[in-house]
Amino acid sequence: MKIVKRMAMAGVMVMMAATAQAQGRDIVDTAVAAGQFKTLAAALQAAGLVDTLKGAGPFTVFAPTDEAFAKLPKGTVEDLLKPENKAKLTAVLTYHVVPGKVAAADVVKVKEAKTVQGGSLKVNAAGGKVMIDNATVVKADIAASNGIIHVIDTVVLPK
Repeated sequence: MKIVKRMAMAGVMVMMAATAQAQGRDIVDTAVAAGQFKTLAAALQAAGLVDTLKGAGPFTVFAPTDEAFAKLPKGTVEDLLKPENKAKLTAVLTYHVVPGKVAAADVVKVKEAKTVQGGSLKVNAAGGKVMIDNATVVKADIAASNGIIHVIDTVVLPK
């Protein structure tokens, strides 16, 4: 049953990616349409990054789901969303963005990726899964008009 669910979800994501590209949806609109990135969308808004990620790009975004944000210690998200913490929130969010369009086939060939924030994400592809720092890529290659999204199960934090 789990395999059937995963296959069905993969099919939905492929259709969503094709629809996003066909409709010219950018990274932000594609993520919002997916419905599982409400926290990320709110954080992008609070950090003033929506217009940037709606820009020409291309960008590669390692997008944490709402469940990934829920794994953070209680109160962390609320604290980051406060106006006085905008710089810290921006650093966290831009740590999830790599300049250029990096497909899954390319991600598995590198050991680290330089982020917009300035740090580097560690990449480990082994055992049939891809790890980005301590996060697992759960869905890859969701196409958008200005880049690509890889869904991760954990929020990665800059060092």
